[in-house]
Amino acid sequence: MAQGRSEGRTVEPPGENDHGVLPVEVRRLLLASSSPRRAEILTALGIPFEVSPADVEEAFVPGESGRNAARRFARDKAAAGATRHPDDWILAADTLVLIDGAILGKPRDDADAARMLRLLSGREHNVVTAVELRKGAGPAVGAVEESRVAIAPMAEDEIRWYVATGEPRDKAGAYAVQGLGARFVESVTGSFTNVMGLPARTVYRLLREAPDPDLGRLALASSPASLRTSSRPPRKG
Repeated sequence: MAQGRSEGRTVEPPGENDHGVLPVEVRRLLLASSSPRRAEILTALGIPFEVSPADVEEAFVPGESGRNAARRFARDKAAAGATRHPDDWILAADTLVLIDGAILGKPRDDADAARMLRLLSGREHNVVTAVELRKGAGPAVGAVEESRVAIAPMAEDEIRWYVATGEPRDKAGAYAVQGLGARFVESVTGSFTNVMGLPARTVYRLLREAPDPDLGRLALASSPASLRTSSRPPRKG
C-alpha cells in the first residue's frame, strides 16, 4: 500500500440500505499488530481498520505480574503507533500465558515451544490480553481480559508433531486455540477471542466508551461491504 493519508470510508445512512447503518465518516483505526488472528477478529466484527504494526521491545521486569506486563507492552505499542500516526486512533494488544507464576510469551525457537507445551500439557492455565486504544498524546483507554484454558495431556510424539507444523512459533504459550492446536484444548472459560489474541467484546466496549464519539459510532458501522473490505494491507512507515 502506498504511503499517504487515507480519507476513510463513508457509510451509507439508515434508509439507504437494509442494515440500519449509522451515518458516520469513518475515522481511521490502525491495528498496531501484524497478527493475522487479530485482523480476523476485527474483520469479523465489521470494524474498518488498517494494519500498521508497532515493533517494541518486550522485556520482562523481575517480579512483574503477567497482567501488568501485558498492559505495559500494549501501552508501549499504542504509544509507538501514536507517535508515528498522531492523527489516527491506534489499537494495540498483547497476549501472555500464565502458569505456575511463569509468564509465557512467544517461544524463542522450536525447543522453547516444546518446553512450553510440556509445561501446559494436562493442565489449566490463564491467558491474559491487554488492549489499549490511543490517539496522539491524548488520554488512552484500555482493559485487560483473562480466560482460563485446559489443555489435554500431550504425548511426546504429539508435541514433536505439533512443533514441526510451525504453528507454535509466533503464538503466546506456543499454541493456537483456533488452529491445529485446537485438538489439544479441552475447554476455555471466558472469552475465546481473548485466547486468540484480541477479546472481541472488550474491543467493542472500548470503542463505544472512547472519548471521540465518532470512534464510538465506528463500532456500529458494519455492513456487508465492510465485512468484505474492512482489513486493508499493512501501512508503510
